[in-house]
Amino acid sequence: MPQIIKVATLKGHTERATDVAFSPADDCLATASADKTAKLWKPDGSLLMSFDGHLDRLARLAFHPSGKYLGTASFDKTWRLWDINTGKEMLLQEGHSRSVYGVSFHPDGSLVASCGLDAYARVWDLRSGRLFFTLRGHVKPVLGVSFSPNGYLVATGSEDNFCRIWDLRKREMLYSIPAHKSLISHVKFEPQEGYYLATSSYDTKAALWSARDYKPIKSLVGHESKVTSLDISGDGQQIVTVAHDRTIKIWSCRSNTRDNAMELD
Repeated sequence: MPQIIKVATLKGHTERATDVAFSPADDCLATASADKTAKLWKPDGSLLMSFDGHLDRLARLAFHPSGKYLGTASFDKTWRLWDINTGKEMLLQEGHSRSVYGVSFHPDGSLVASCGLDAYARVWDLRSGRLFFTLRGHVKPVLGVSFSPNGYLVATGSEDNFCRIWDLRKREMLYSIPAHKSLISHVKFEPQEGYYLATSSYDTKAALWSARDYKPIKSLVGHESKVTSLDISGDGQQIVTVAHDRTIKIWSCRSNTRDNAMELD
């Protein structure tokens, strides 16, 4: 970054790779695959660990904020928690009636959210293993879920084209945003303060929303095909999107997002 120079190729999965995430704590990264495994790698491309146990293909994964655990979502209707040092499965969580697609951790590591093709997202208490809250409201599969850094808001994005905001304190939905003209593939809060929310969609666009009133700040137009995922840099100043047009695009905030300015670099 920011020139996008390839430094390594991660070879080892026998089917397509479905997600990738960097550890928040250590110099390693993890991938999920349709081969039913997740794998842990050094940034030079050498394999550290394989996590075997899921009975069907994986969708998304996420690191626990401590960096010690990895969460994986699978079409076997479970999400699982793995110890990255031993490779052991720490938790196998059932509860979704259909495939689990996404998993996301609370900033303090106490809660985890899962979302799935059953149109629900669920928030779980990792300390007790209990279900904390079921987020009911979407009418089609939920593909993305994200906690705000403030710790009490959750955003979900769905195939129903809506992004919904939920309050964990009141255990209710706060906002319902008709965000896109096609399914929402992913949703992420800006990681520093949660000032804005980013959504990506199969309508070829990504969009930014103010976390104060959930009004649109900016539409990120440039991809020629379905936008399948997005991420935000740790300082909130850069957004990266990836699409079926086989390109990665980096969007930078040349000025403060609170001044409603965001330009394509």
